[in-house]
Amino acid sequence: MSNPIQILSQDLKKYFGKKLIKSSVQFHELTITVAASSILDVLKNLRDRKEFDFKQLIDLCGVDYLEYPKGSTNNKRFAVVYHLLSLKKNQRIRVRAFLEDDNFPIIDTITNLWPASDWYEREAFDLFGIMFLDHPDLRRILTDYGFVGHPFRKDFPMIGKVEMRYDPTQKRVVYEPVSIEERNNVPRVINGEGSRNG
Repeated sequence: MSNPIQILSQDLKKYFGKKLIKSSVQFHELTITVAASSILDVLKNLRDRKEFDFKQLIDLCGVDYLEYPKGSTNNKRFAVVYHLLSLKKNQRIRVRAFLEDDNFPIIDTITNLWPASDWYEREAFDLFGIMFLDHPDLRRILTDYGFVGHPFRKDFPMIGKVEMRYDPTQKRVVYEPVSIEERNNVPRVINGEGSRNG
């Protein structure tokens, strides 16, 4: 008898055909890659068709592939990854969609399929700058309203762009350029003979 993951992979290839760009198994879990333009159709069928039955959305996250080797991601920088669970079949699946425009990453919202995706999508927007088309309330969820940039992008500076503090004379919060001095955080190593390296 075949492995349930292999059976699922074959069923997905038969049903979705060319919509399924790639599939692979890692850590005993199937990952499929689909075009961002067909994400709603693929996810709806994964949820509603009895042979798949992935009723539960476990997670949704953004990914920045900026530092990955050229060609490993079809030269796309951003992706949205959906983690689904079928309680009935005791199976999980990871669905990944690469976004076409690196300067303005956008994909359809899935809040009509899974209302719980609302805050997940807001988090991906806030941290990666991924836009979710037709999202009912797409605004920042973890950073401050005046925050500049998206902190989980690989090109976001480690020390940030601005810092905020309460100014007692103005009696309000003020934003200023970052004043952190860069320093070497590499620890000194002392070997067993007493000489120091560093």
